[in-house]
Amino acid sequence: MQPASQTNGKINLDPDNAEHGLAQLVLTVIELLRQIVERHAIRRVEGGTLTDEQIENLGEALANLEEKMEELKEIFGLDAEDLNIDLGPLGSLL
Repeated sequence: MQPASQTNGKINLDPDNAEHGLAQLVLTVIELLRQIVERHAIRRVEGGTLTDEQIENLGEALANLEEKMEELKEIFGLDAEDLNIDLGPLGSLL
């Protein structure tokens, strides 16, 4: 398997290592969605529209999701940098 540090912000689509490239792409999309959900949750908490119980549940769910993401990155030999793919002239994704 190619070390994750050699991806240089690009998805690794090597035919001999398609699983790694696919995992990198899927985890990148999941991380992007996780960050969007987290930002939305923070806005709702700051807006005062949630009960204390809802805030607690939301915090726990986000922590669990972040923990699972860390586990998956470890399984596939990826780090946060590997999920921040280069979009060319648009810059980095995350």
